[in-house]
Amino acid sequence: MDEKLKEKYADIYDEQSTVEEALNRLIYVLSILRKECEWDKIQTHESLKICMIEEAYEACDAIENDNMNNLEEELGDVLLQVLFHSALAEEASNFNLVSVINRECDKMIRRHPHVFSKESVKTIDKSIEKWENVKWKEQGDMSYAQRLESIPMALPALIRSYKIQAKAAEVGFDWDDVSGAFQKIKEETEELAQAYDSGDRDKIFEELGDLLFSVVNASRFLKVNPEQALNGTSMKFIKRFACMEEEVKAQGKALTQMTLQEMDEIWEIVKKR
Repeated sequence: MDEKLKEKYADIYDEQSTVEEALNRLIYVLSILRKECEWDKIQTHESLKICMIEEAYEACDAIENDNMNNLEEELGDVLLQVLFHSALAEEASNFNLVSVINRECDKMIRRHPHVFSKESVKTIDKSIEKWENVKWKEQGDMSYAQRLESIPMALPALIRSYKIQAKAAEVGFDWDDVSGAFQKIKEETEELAQAYDSGDRDKIFEELGDLLFSVVNASRFLKVNPEQALNGTSMKFIKRFACMEEEVKAQGKALTQMTLQEMDEIWEIVKKR
């Protein structure tokens, strides 16, 4: 690195020992980037949306893989996104990092009256119920439909549909048990097949969504997170596919040389293993 530049930015190379010092160091690095990096200069809240989502997913992936070294790195990336959005807002005189932090502190205090006041709860369920009651009281006089609409569109579709169904269930709009959800899956599967036979692309689109929604409903009754279940199946598929490919290689062939029937036969062998 050029010595003059190194001297100019000497402060950014020194690791800091306290939370306040480290946070100020990162804020300083970001301020330099906003002034001197062509990419960072032009970013907006809108352009950074995908970055926020990606960084959060990468942090979750590190947790899933139990990789603490990677989690440390990804949490830093998530923190940078928070600082970046706060810096953009401060430049536009909307809010700043201090107000973001203080607002979160105030919200946590309000939503935990059993901790920060004389109210008390003895179970986790009661604690969650208290949280929800305070949360909706803050939102004002919202209809239940508005509560459903308030669930963020940016959430993954499986998670959002799960939350929508759970919220609708609070007023009793729900099956008595999982058998109703299973029956709905059968109905929607048949309707999707009929839509396919009709060749109506709009109807196929609609019925496929209905089928996915009904599967999520069943997952809710089974107390299974649909996002995690689908990711688990995807990983299982990748592992089995890799084993199948190795088996094909052992036969001196390539996957592209195999027929579907031949691959299916090997797949079944791998599956039994």
